[in-house]
Amino acid sequence: MESPAPTAGVAIPRIDARRPDSAAAIERLRRNLAPDGNVVSEAGRRKTMEVFGEPLSPVEVVDRICDDVRSRGLGAVLEYTAKLDGARMSADSLRVKPEELAEAHAGADPELLATVRRVRDNLMRFQTAILHKDVRVEIPGGGYLRQRYLPLERAGLCVPGGAAAYPSTLLMTAVPAQAAGVKELAVVAPPTAYGSYNADLLAVCHELGVTEVYRMGGAQAVAALAYGCEGVPRVDKIVGPGNLFVALAKRRVFGEAGIDSIAGPSEVIVVADETTPPEYVAADLIAQAEHSPGSAVLITWHEPLVERVAEQLQEQLAELDRSELTRHSLEAFGALITVEGREHAARLCDELATEHLHLACSDPEEMLGRVRCAGAVFLGPHSPVPVGDYAAGPSHVLPTGATARFANGLSSNDFLRSNSVIAFTADTLAAERDDIVRLATVEGLTGHARAVTIRGAKGTTDGHG
Repeated sequence: MESPAPTAGVAIPRIDARRPDSAAAIERLRRNLAPDGNVVSEAGRRKTMEVFGEPLSPVEVVDRICDDVRSRGLGAVLEYTAKLDGARMSADSLRVKPEELAEAHAGADPELLATVRRVRDNLMRFQTAILHKDVRVEIPGGGYLRQRYLPLERAGLCVPGGAAAYPSTLLMTAVPAQAAGVKELAVVAPPTAYGSYNADLLAVCHELGVTEVYRMGGAQAVAALAYGCEGVPRVDKIVGPGNLFVALAKRRVFGEAGIDSIAGPSEVIVVADETTPPEYVAADLIAQAEHSPGSAVLITWHEPLVERVAEQLQEQLAELDRSELTRHSLEAFGALITVEGREHAARLCDELATEHLHLACSDPEEMLGRVRCAGAVFLGPHSPVPVGDYAAGPSHVLPTGATARFANGLSSNDFLRSNSVIAFTADTLAAERDDIVRLATVEGLTGHARAVTIRGAKGTTDGHG
């Protein structure tokens, strides 16, 4: 059952998952932030009418933009950048000049650059440690099988810049790609004070050795990366977060280029009990909700904690810079959920398959063994989600909208492509011949069978072994 919290000021929903009538409320919570493309604000509707002259859905908007960029190239990119972002760019000004990157770096706070270097080292250490390695399997008869991994040649990195600047996202996308050995990185960020005009973001680009930065965002930037246009060579893969239109555009261009995921707004579930300080829980929920939108959910089997967390939310919101936006996120996309116990909590965590899962309860390692589906898991009271957002080593680009049931967080391995290598000798082929021929014959593919049997026919030669 779902009901508003009685605590004044923050009407965050409460759900008692022990009751049989709670299923509908939990399902609404699960689907609330899924990037299905059906929800648009009134301001968004007005902008759509202004630009396109008709009430298109977000999916239709993205289809229109992507088709236009594919057919008209740079002209369409510049046109949509002017209409949607209010920035009049030219072919010459679209790409950030090297001297702008160098100037931003020279004027950057030395402490910021020192922080960037330390975080880069953390990321590189982890991302190189998990990198896939080639595998070779020897087989009887002298042949071998091999799985080899090669870096992509070129990747596109989407960095948001609407409501805040995100140099951390640049780190979390560029460093895994560099760990994999990607040669060319193309960064796109909207032409805003928080995006590609942000001096800190440009300084971090220069510090990381990223020299290709474009002042464009939204669906037109994704389309430009996927299809290529004048001055913007197409990429092999597009990664990084963005708004609904970026997510839908990534889905639209998949097949022309690879993508990491179709990500929606950010999420956290905090699993807590009587050992968890309520002020920690409230701070963790607020940290995610201030993304606005951001989903922040408490799951607990310790019923008194719900009221204590609600009180802490009210107290801490009063001291927050983005309190109204955060309050709206908590009320629209948050919940305080009571469950029967640890096993019930684990089942619910897997059902919601959240982006960030903070196991802040007692014996978090034991709880980890019960849970399978999450983008990233944070264990214990001293592992809040911002540790992963900014410094730890795994990328903070993670699956959202319950897609952690089948999707992974971004890592260096996403910038690798693999292929298998099969090297048979005459003896190996002879040993496998009957099985291959039998299966090919059953399938009616006699040409396949003959391609094998001809190599054992009298008078033929074997050029391998």
